[in-house]
Amino acid sequence: MDDDGRYRDNRSDFIRGAKDIAKVAKKQVGKKMGRGVDKMADEYTRRSYKRFEEEDDDDDYAAVPVGEDGGGRGYYRNDSRANDDDAHSDSTEGHDEDDEIYEGEYQGIPRGDSVKADGAAVHAQVQAQHFRDLSAYEGERRKDREELAQQYESILQECGHGKFQWTLYFVLGLALMADGVEIFVVGFVLPSAEKDMCLSEPNKGMLGLIVYLGMMVGAFVWGGLADRIGRRQTLLISLSINSVFAFFSSFVQGYSSFLFCRLASGVGIGGSIPIVFSYYSEFLAQEKRGEHLSWLCMFWMIGGIYASAMAWAIIPHYGWSFQMGSAYQFHSWRVFVLVCAFPSVAAISALTTMPESPRFYLENGKHDEAWMILKQVHDTNMRAKGYPERVFSVTTIKTVKQMDELVNLGDGAAWHEKWRIKLTSLFHQVWSNFQAVFSPEYRRTTYMMMAVWFSMSFSYYGLTVWFPDMIKYLQKQEYASRTKVFVKEKVEHVTFNFTLENQVHRQGEYFNDKFMNLKMRSMVFEDSLFEECYFEDITSSNTFFKNCTFIATLFYNTDLFKYRLVNSRLINSTFLHNKEGCLLSDVSDENNAYMVYFVSFLGTLAVLPGNIVSALLMDKIGRLRMLAGSSVISCVSCFFLSFGNSESAMIALLCLFGGISIASWNALDVLTVELYPSDKRTTAFGFLNALCKLAAVLGISIFTSFVGITKAVPILFASGALAAGSFLALKLPETRGQVLQ
Repeated sequence: MDDDGRYRDNRSDFIRGAKDIAKVAKKQVGKKMGRGVDKMADEYTRRSYKRFEEEDDDDDYAAVPVGEDGGGRGYYRNDSRANDDDAHSDSTEGHDEDDEIYEGEYQGIPRGDSVKADGAAVHAQVQAQHFRDLSAYEGERRKDREELAQQYESILQECGHGKFQWTLYFVLGLALMADGVEIFVVGFVLPSAEKDMCLSEPNKGMLGLIVYLGMMVGAFVWGGLADRIGRRQTLLISLSINSVFAFFSSFVQGYSSFLFCRLASGVGIGGSIPIVFSYYSEFLAQEKRGEHLSWLCMFWMIGGIYASAMAWAIIPHYGWSFQMGSAYQFHSWRVFVLVCAFPSVAAISALTTMPESPRFYLENGKHDEAWMILKQVHDTNMRAKGYPERVFSVTTIKTVKQMDELVNLGDGAAWHEKWRIKLTSLFHQVWSNFQAVFSPEYRRTTYMMMAVWFSMSFSYYGLTVWFPDMIKYLQKQEYASRTKVFVKEKVEHVTFNFTLENQVHRQGEYFNDKFMNLKMRSMVFEDSLFEECYFEDITSSNTFFKNCTFIATLFYNTDLFKYRLVNSRLINSTFLHNKEGCLLSDVSDENNAYMVYFVSFLGTLAVLPGNIVSALLMDKIGRLRMLAGSSVISCVSCFFLSFGNSESAMIALLCLFGGISIASWNALDVLTVELYPSDKRTTAFGFLNALCKLAAVLGISIFTSFVGITKAVPILFASGALAAGSFLALKLPETRGQVLQ
């Protein structure tokens, strides 16, 4: 075959091979996208073949001899390169330019094995070129990000730190405050809700953990979305979900519906921490970043103080309630749940007045939008400082080269199909971004951060829940020590219309006695006889009759159900109009409730000194020293837990541990923000925060299982985790003094 024939076959084989590849791609994408895939496949084929020709020109010219006399024949593809204008090779003689073969022309039927071999070779070369293009493209994007980081830092320096940043500080602080409130809500309402909804011990445990599970899911989902659709928009969506379901949870009656609402509320608020810190950091210059991110952490403390104060003021007031029959009850703890949604609602209202992060816009190629926001920041700060005449000098800002994400659905696609494709594309983008966090460039950093986040969360949340449980246990021990015991007492014709509390009656005899309008708290009757007695309007808690005998006794409108009569005999006795449901009784836990709220209030307030110290020193001593030093001191403080044998001692140790460990959390938040680039920041932060909530669930489950058994295991677990976290923290890179990636 002559050279021109070989050229035609090679070109034909390439075209067929490339079109076969395009057909396979079309089948994989789906019929709905057929037209768009056809266009992209044709364009890709033409560009790939053109590139293939250009790259092979030099090799082909060298491989084909010019002729024995040095000028007889040129290469068949383009004779003008090897010969003069009037010279032509034998293979092209008789052909003019109009005879050029085009893609659509019939070029004969090639042999099957030749087509397969040539098509595979072409496919391999096209793939190789594609990966070379991707590598070069990623290199360009990386270079763009580096240039953008330097220029963006200079722009923030010009904008200064002033009114705009402080306004954003309080707006985002409300969102962080809502996260702090969410942590405390269920713990405060659980003692009341368990009576209102007849909760068993497993149900109470699930209700206590469901918020952490929701926040775990929310942190991962919203963190990933914030890198794709924007910080502000994602935060608005997540806070809206939180406020809506927090509102509903105050009205629903059943346990399952309440559990679902608190789960959804937790999912919503889960996006708060990763987005808030990333969002705020992108408005802060290098020298202010560590300090002001630490000041922002104070709002989490304010959220805890707000929740404790509201619980203290609202829940014990049982008059703040109403009910419609026995089917619908709205007690004071539901008012507290409703009030706890206010910070989230306030954050939504305030956030609507703030702009999107300009760094997010620049990362996504939106130059004009970013420039307008940065000009707004500059002008706001300059006017507040008394320099309204200063002009924003920046005219052009570097943007990052964007990936082509063309999806042509055609005009005839249904709306639901368009949404399905968009959501599928968004999911793949988020998942791809998450996988990039574990790319070789960030893999070591991510694994180290995972270990530090897990160890910190496991010890901190485990101990902060273990402390109140230990205080409750000590209170029960002290309460039990004051129990009065009566043996073989005989009581006849007596009316009991006062409160009976914390007593044990053994082998007593009660004849023709009346128990009316009575509250029984922690009462136990053992081996006693009740004959011709009358019980009316009895409200009891932790009250039991063991091995007792009731003869001709009437129970009217009481909650003395049969499960309270343990191994007891009923002879000619009657129950009439028993109280239905689980009533919210103002039992002796009222003082204990005040103590729980007060302890939480003190424990949250105790982190104030740690917040102040960490904010002032964060940019002076560095993130790693702050993180490792605070973790070591927290580890040492854990060993003082063995001396906590009283309520006051445990409260003091709780305040000590909280005040020291908060510096570690502040340093960890700042470090997480600065270790990852802007296009992966909230994705990485969200994933690490989700891991934090998983560790919290494990820590709470393990630590609380040892309440009343031993202190040694929680002490060893907490100190070991903190020691490991401080050691690993020193292996991380220091980010103080670096521009935001």
